[in-house]
Amino acid sequence: MNQVIQDKIESEQYRKNAEVFAVGDSVRVHTKVVEGEKERIQVFAGVVIGRRGRGLNATFTVRRISYGEGVERIFPVHSPRVDKIEVERQGAVRRAKLTYLRKRVGKGAVAVKEKETRARTKPKAA
Repeated sequence: MNQVIQDKIESEQYRKNAEVFAVGDSVRVHTKVVEGEKERIQVFAGVVIGRRGRGLNATFTVRRISYGEGVERIFPVHSPRVDKIEVERQGAVRRAKLTYLRKRVGKGAVAVKEKETRARTKPKAA
C-alpha cells in the first residue's frame, strides 16, 4: 500500500519533457539561480561523464575545463532547478563512466569522439 502512495507522489514530480542524452555527449545545462529576489538562468556546458540512479533519484555528472582547472557538477535529472538540457554534440564512447578524462590535460580532457551518422544512399546500378 505504501509503495502505491509513493509511486503516485513521485509520478507528479517527474519532468514532463524528458531530454534524451547519454554519457559522452556534450551538453549545455540551463539552471535557475536565485540571488536575493532575482532569478536568472546560468548555463553550465561540458561533457557528460556519468549517469546514475533510477526514477526521481537519477543524476548525471557534467565536466568542463574552466581556466585550466577541471570542474565537475552533478545535476538531478528531474530537478525543477534544471530548466533545460541541450545536447550540442553526441559522443561515441564505450564506457558507462568517463572518469579517465580526469587524468587528461588540454584538448584531450574534453575530446570525445563524435558519433558518426551515415546517410543511407541507394546502391549504384551497374
